[in-house]
Amino acid sequence: MKERGGPVIAEPARQISGEKPRSPNDEFIATLYRTHAIELVRTALLLVGDQHTAEDVVQDAYLGLQRGLGRLRDPAKALAYLRVSVVNGCRSTHRRRSRFAADANAHEPPPVWSAESAAIADEDRRAVLAAVAQLPQRAREVLAFRYFLDLPDGDIAAALGVSRSTVSSTASRALGALARKLQEQQ
Repeated sequence: MKERGGPVIAEPARQISGEKPRSPNDEFIATLYRTHAIELVRTALLLVGDQHTAEDVVQDAYLGLQRGLGRLRDPAKALAYLRVSVVNGCRSTHRRRSRFAADANAHEPPPVWSAESAAIADEDRRAVLAAVAQLPQRAREVLAFRYFLDLPDGDIAAALGVSRSTVSSTASRALGALARKLQEQQ
C-alpha cells in the first residue's frame, strides 16, 4: 500500500495469506503430479500390492525429483526419472519385506489389494493378479510398463536399465508363464 492519499495497491492473495509464491520449479512438479501421479500410483500398486505403500513410493519419487531438480539437465526426462524412481522404490519395499518375512509367508496368497480393487475385481481378474504376483520381479515390472502404461519396449528398457531385447524376452517368458499358471487353475 502507498501512503495516505495515494492509490491502494492490492497484494496477491498468497502474500496476504502468508503463503510463499510458487517458483517455476514448484509449478513444474505440480504439473507433473497432476498429469502422472495416478498412473504412477497404479503402477506401484501392481508392483507392491497395497495402496498405501504404492502412494508412499510415488510420493518419495516426487520428493526426490524436487530435491534433485536443479541437477536435471533435460526437463523432458523428468517423467522417465519418476518411473525409474517408482520402480526402485518398489524394489526397496520388496527387499525390506523379504528381510522381515523370510520364507514364512511362502504359501500364503499374494498381498491383499486395496479394498476398492477387491470390490470391483471379478474372479478372473483376481486369478490374473494372483498369477502376476507369482512372477519374478523383473517380469512383473515389464508387464506393468508394457500393458498397464502402454510403453514401448525402448522406454521400458530405459526405465529398467536393461536392453530392449531383454524387455522383449522377459515379456514373452512372463506371458507364457502366466498362460500356464492360469490354465492350471482351471
